[in-house]
Amino acid sequence: MSILETIKDHDSLISLRKEEQTLLCDEIREFLVSNVSKTGGHLASNLGVVELTVAIETVFDTRKDRLVFDVGHQSYVHKMLTGRQADFSHLRQFGGISGFPKPSESDTDSFVAGHASSSISIALGMARARTLLKQDHHVIALLGDGAATGGMVYEGLNDAAESREKMIIILNDNEMSIDKNVGGMSRHLSLLRTKEQYFGAKRRYRMLMDKIPGGKAIYGFTKRIKDRIKRMVLPATIFENMGMRYLGPVDGHDLPGLISLLRIARDIRGPVVIHAVTKKGCGYLPAESDPSRFHGIGKFDPATGASLAAKKETYSDSFGKIMLELAKENDRFCAITAAMPGGTGLIEFMKQYPKRTFDVGIAEEHAVSMAGGLAKQGMIPVVALYSTFLQRAFDQIMQDVALLGLHVVFAVDRAGLVGDDGATHHGVFDVGFLRQIPGMTVLSPSSTAEQRDMLRWAVKEYNGPITVRYPRGGDGNYVDSCWDGKSSVVNHRRGGKAVLITYGNMLENVLEAADELKEQGIEVGVVRLMRVHPLPVSALEAALAGYESAIVVEETCKGSGVFETVSGAMWDINPNCRVFDKNLGDHFVSHGSVAELRRKHGLDVDSIVQYVKEVLSE
Repeated sequence: MSILETIKDHDSLISLRKEEQTLLCDEIREFLVSNVSKTGGHLASNLGVVELTVAIETVFDTRKDRLVFDVGHQSYVHKMLTGRQADFSHLRQFGGISGFPKPSESDTDSFVAGHASSSISIALGMARARTLLKQDHHVIALLGDGAATGGMVYEGLNDAAESREKMIIILNDNEMSIDKNVGGMSRHLSLLRTKEQYFGAKRRYRMLMDKIPGGKAIYGFTKRIKDRIKRMVLPATIFENMGMRYLGPVDGHDLPGLISLLRIARDIRGPVVIHAVTKKGCGYLPAESDPSRFHGIGKFDPATGASLAAKKETYSDSFGKIMLELAKENDRFCAITAAMPGGTGLIEFMKQYPKRTFDVGIAEEHAVSMAGGLAKQGMIPVVALYSTFLQRAFDQIMQDVALLGLHVVFAVDRAGLVGDDGATHHGVFDVGFLRQIPGMTVLSPSSTAEQRDMLRWAVKEYNGPITVRYPRGGDGNYVDSCWDGKSSVVNHRRGGKAVLITYGNMLENVLEAADELKEQGIEVGVVRLMRVHPLPVSALEAALAGYESAIVVEETCKGSGVFETVSGAMWDINPNCRVFDKNLGDHFVSHGSVAELRRKHGLDVDSIVQYVKEVLSE
């Protein structure tokens, strides 16, 4: 039996000898590569935190101590060490364990963590609750993968420093640039300050000064002298300037050193920051060489790292191509993304137009406000964000773009169900919140060809805030482009007593459902909205004339689509027509393949067919 197989919880972990802990880390890496190669998932970030996670789980008991991840895709090792090794064969699969922390899965998962930069704020809330409720446990925030580029981190740091609450903030620095200490003296002092002997001597000196007459004054004087000398030879970090204890930088792959340092931090009163330097993909050469590709990867050959999935053009690829074309035509055209140049298809654009590409890090609010500034001064910015992360910038879209009617184009990737990443990443709310914004136009293509036409029109012919939303993946070739900048409604089928109204990537299922119904002798109409906001009421009036029932089919959560708007409009244009909704329901959607999730929530072809029959039978 391997050492890893014996690890079920904190108790079994602390019983290991040092040499067994080292072997455990090797086994964890082998386990990660073997399992993720079969299921897909976030590999490079988890390989980088193996020793760090083993150290945390050794020093702290996450059954009662609270470990808050930021971002949660680096939680695989934590899950392995807290009783979920056997579940990894179904990682991120329908009915299996999540790729992110999930409290409903295990008490050791203290909080959901799918979006970045929130861990310090959450951990501070937990620490304050501990104080108010007179509880006794530790609180640890683990930041990584660029989370510190988000402004919320600094809001949390500022309050944590002011609070003086006892908590540990671990900065997993995998080649970020945060207050880098330089020089031999710096390294020497950092090493000295992270040794147990240093803190032991410091505690003994303070205890001695507390016992002798005038000792407190002497201690205060010597501390001021020490701090002054330290500032002369060692540049202060942002954390120390805030009044927090800073330990590091330390080798994030030195397991004994990490365990020793965490024990020191555990006994420090007040907030303390540990700066651990790690390497993404550590221990698996393909991931070390190309950490971006192995950040989130599908099935691959573990021997070579080669992907096993067939490559096909995605909406993101299509977006990248049209961006290059538009950039050649207009020097005022530029692109903004928030730490997602690869995911949004902007890598080649970034290479060819580096001065017109702005990757702002995990800072969506800043991205949108900066886009407003660019647009106000005559540039044409395209803000490329995933739908789930666009949510974070709602206020900036409203205040810094729409209020002035500025020409900012929002290219919203991953609209609709995204599959394996689950509830934190599904793009099923953007239609609902974007249609609340005055002056915002929202387009939803049903093919990559239509996506290109809509983007070109949005950039070259439209003037004002506009969104083009499109799904993840490469299944966008079902229809030719119907977009001409004028027609907002497409009447795909006519006939029967009922009509299906849809848009975007649900068109294929709706048309197939209409075909299936026709084979059963039931005629239904199919109307597609290419512009989902503002609702093209006059065009709908002609398209929906004569129908007794209308069913709005959309890949959104209940209340987050266009059903309510369509229903309201029907009172005016066809008051005798009953309007029904078919969507994902009023709950968060878990992880699984898009096909499985559609089947579960009633948006697959068979479910749509059955629902139409139920409506017609009423």
